[in-house]
Amino acid sequence: MTERAQAGPGRRTMLGAGAAVLGTAALGLAGGPADAAGNTAGKESARHGGRGFRLDLPVPTVIGHRGASGYRPEHTLGSYQLALDMGAHIVEQDLVPTRDGHLVCRHENDITATTDVADHPEFANRRTTKKVDGVSLTGWFTEDFTLAELKTLRAKERIPGTRQKNTLYDGRWEIPTFEEVLRWADREGRRRRKPVWLYVEIKHPTYFRGLGLGLEEPLAKLLRRYDRHRRQSPLILQSFEPGSIQRLSRLVATPRVVLLSGAGERPWDFVTSGDPRTVADLVKPEGLKWMASFAQGIGPTLDLVIPKDSSGRLTAPTTLVKDAHAQGLVLHPYTMRNENSFLPADFRRGTDPNAYGDAFGAFQTYFATGIDGIFSDNPDTALLAAADHNAR
Repeated sequence: MTERAQAGPGRRTMLGAGAAVLGTAALGLAGGPADAAGNTAGKESARHGGRGFRLDLPVPTVIGHRGASGYRPEHTLGSYQLALDMGAHIVEQDLVPTRDGHLVCRHENDITATTDVADHPEFANRRTTKKVDGVSLTGWFTEDFTLAELKTLRAKERIPGTRQKNTLYDGRWEIPTFEEVLRWADREGRRRRKPVWLYVEIKHPTYFRGLGLGLEEPLAKLLRRYDRHRRQSPLILQSFEPGSIQRLSRLVATPRVVLLSGAGERPWDFVTSGDPRTVADLVKPEGLKWMASFAQGIGPTLDLVIPKDSSGRLTAPTTLVKDAHAQGLVLHPYTMRNENSFLPADFRRGTDPNAYGDAFGAFQTYFATGIDGIFSDNPDTALLAAADHNAR
């Protein structure tokens, strides 16, 4: 997901892995019985997958946002493994390229906040200022490094002020390539005797194509190499640029989702092509019908599902869920986090922005709208909330 770093405090004690297992069992997932179609027991939705696609996933689907980034530095094998061990139904990766064309897992190409690059004097002269999708950024960028150079860096917590305990793991893991993640997923799938689902976002595709580092083609090549290019592959592709999803639809049959940011914003490929439509236009029935012609779902910001008022409190839900389902589109909104600083004002508890608020209450409010899944930094909390929802 594309979200700028938010300053804030560290987290309190996490829900234990044992609680996550209980939540998973309640959903009928881990080790649960499967029917002849391979669907695990638990609450399922016939609409979960449209236009001839079937996503064999529980509803609500819990997506480990950048892994289990509430507990480990994001986009590391440690974060991905913890999300999977907690029971997340899908584990998310964001992809950016290196100078020599490898796809690596980082939330942004600016790696200043997520690696120890600033501590490497040999790369001091790589610090520069760039404009990425219209935003001026100063730092170090993956497209200025070869893969071999990036592998000399170590990952660290992106928002240490908010997640102080995560800094314990700074330096423990390197930047993984997407191919390494595919191999990891295959190994884990064999060990668990069921596919490991991945949710893959390509970042800033228009920007990188302008640098001669197009993302879609090398990604499609990897998907074919690891047999994740088919209509029923356990992988979902996502991008904030509809044009990128259209390009991918011509390369692979893998399910695809269009990500949607704030209502007044425009996808960057719309900006560069002169398309005047905003996200507000895309969430209207006509825009949803257009996206359904090349995608199987949408990933809206939660504010498009339930807007907030000026005080940060939730208002009435929009008709987006109903309208998207009418077009056969799955909805996987983003992003739920446990800390007060990230929750709607209705669900904050106390005055410490670091402390956990009433995340369960917020989950139930969002699940009640009929969304098909949700991205969460805290997969264990999300799984327990999904189990509560399905038990009602």
